[in-house]
Amino acid sequence: QVQLVESGGGLVQAGGSLRLSCAASGRTFSSYAMGWFRQAPGKERDLVAAISRSGGNVYIADSVKGRFTISRDNAKNTVYLQMNSLKPEDTAVYYCAADTRSDTYSRFRAAYDYWGQGTQVTVSS
Repeated sequence: QVQLVESGGGLVQAGGSLRLSCAASGRTFSSYAMGWFRQAPGKERDLVAAISRSGGNVYIADSVKGRFTISRDNAKNTVYLQMNSLKPEDTAVYYCAADTRSDTYSRFRAAYDYWGQGTQVTVSS
């Protein structure tokens, strides 16, 4: 079992920055990959970024490449999503998720078997 709790969301102006955190508990944190997804109203929940168990392999979606970075601190059982140069189209609920089965990470939502409750990010123009 894995429990995930996100924090760090909020309201920010376009061009601003936010850092999301996701604290994990339960199963050993370094034994599974992590991902950040987002879901805007009326849209699918899409993968934004993913990171392997050790942090040595990362994936960043094209829509946020160059603006968002993902990192993890296995000593603190926490994964981060640093979001810079935010745009109104980044407005969504952001979820962290754990992939306990993939060797590195998966780009597929179905591979993630534990989810946080989500944190709202709103970017004003």
